[in-house]
Amino acid sequence: MNSSTRSNSTSLISIKGAGKSYGNHQALHNVDWHVGEGDWWGVVGPNGSGKSTLIQLIAGTEQLNEGQIRIDGRDIGSYSRKDLSRMIAVLQQDGLPAISYPVRDVVEMGRYPYQNWLGREVGDGALVVDRVLEDLGLTELADRPLDALSGGQRQRVALAKVMAQEPRLLLLDEPTTFLDIKYQLQFMELLSAWRQRTNITIVAVLHDLNLAALFCDHILALREGMAVRKGTPHTLINDENIQDIFRVKPAIVSHPDHAIPQLLLRRDID
Repeated sequence: MNSSTRSNSTSLISIKGAGKSYGNHQALHNVDWHVGEGDWWGVVGPNGSGKSTLIQLIAGTEQLNEGQIRIDGRDIGSYSRKDLSRMIAVLQQDGLPAISYPVRDVVEMGRYPYQNWLGREVGDGALVVDRVLEDLGLTELADRPLDALSGGQRQRVALAKVMAQEPRLLLLDEPTTFLDIKYQLQFMELLSAWRQRTNITIVAVLHDLNLAALFCDHILALREGMAVRKGTPHTLINDENIQDIFRVKPAIVSHPDHAIPQLLLRRDID
């Protein structure tokens, strides 16, 4: 599953000295980070370490207090909102609410960045939507309202909406949090297949280190608003790093199918 040898020299995201404060709280401090075009990065760290803030800064929904973020060689502040939405898609952990909108209508919302001021799109937007519904196995559900779907199905529709957006960069903030094991794996496999087809760049905040290791090329670890570790799953997931980042005692084992490090927890008892 993991393609840890995959690497691209061209940076799609370049972050230097990034800092973000909310009042007296320093959410991020002096973060340097580069993401190559076509890479898949996992972002991990304890609660409150700045992961979601980092995603919001890259998405352009929050602004830096210090430092710089460049997207595709340009300062993020030089992009219009619509230009950014054509390049970057964001999927939050709660996906889509259980509303009565039909699946097709929701997926079509992903075409908004390509519509003119009259709400019309010039081009093959309908074909894009049809293809995405087919790719994600949603064609038979196209006319069904979201509130008639399971949580896993709604998250698949949320993914279809951002796929219809045709971004170059996908930002995910804990996308599997509310899914059971089956749908977590299915969701990550769908992301992997999309990436193989399009070379999309993915940055995903993940709580599950084992999923991050199985699917991501690289992992960025944050702690207390600082980037404390960067590396491949093989170099980052080890006893020393996990203890330092999360303050727990791990047992690291090798996945029987992929030889990727996987994390077990030790109970803190005598």
